[in-house]
Amino acid sequence: MRLGHIGARAGSKGVPGKNFLDICGKPLIDWSLDQLFAAPEIDAVVVSTDSPAIYEHAVKKGALEIGLRPDHLASDTAAKWHVWQHALEASQSLMDPITAFVDLDCTSPLRELSDITDAVALFDAERPDMVMSCCEARKNPYFNLVEPDETGALRVSKPLPGGVVARQQAPQVWEHAASTYVLAPSYLRRAQSLFEGRVIPYLMPPERCIDIDSPLDLRIAEFLLKERQGEQPTF
Repeated sequence: MRLGHIGARAGSKGVPGKNFLDICGKPLIDWSLDQLFAAPEIDAVVVSTDSPAIYEHAVKKGALEIGLRPDHLASDTAAKWHVWQHALEASQSLMDPITAFVDLDCTSPLRELSDITDAVALFDAERPDMVMSCCEARKNPYFNLVEPDETGALRVSKPLPGGVVARQQAPQVWEHAASTYVLAPSYLRRAQSLFEGRVIPYLMPPERCIDIDSPLDLRIAEFLLKERQGEQPTF
């Protein structure tokens, strides 16, 4: 059985209370939560949170009752990976053996339902340790990402022999988009971070990968959601 998961911490410094903030008519979490309940590939849903209000809201909608997440997983420095591990462990006694762990990032409301279907299909076809949502990177470390050397002078982050004088010459790189993940439960149990196994990309268009970390991100997401709903957005 496939378990759908959303992590929704109560605290946020960039946009306070963002995970339960009303975005275009419903709480931000519901843009992802409603997708999990609607996806035929998902057999059960769980929400990991330290917020009693978010937890009650999720359970009323049909999420499994796993209780609030421990305090050590609710801090600014808590790793997403350890939150996933806790949610998997807390859920496995409440459903049949879990064959895939599908995480949707609460702050990425612009994914489409088809992204869940396609990411799960990729996981089923390729059998990697994890499928991770990615999009084409706007900047490339072989061409136009720079960093200072020991003198403070800027250098290309990943120089190649002979240099790269055009973007088209640079090796392809993708941006890790915090949106949609599909993991093998055995990998989640044994590993301690994202890239210890075979992780493959599920490619999404960048406009569906907006991740709300700042007030500007929030404005962009609201603009695109209103446009999708057929409203006249203002910016």
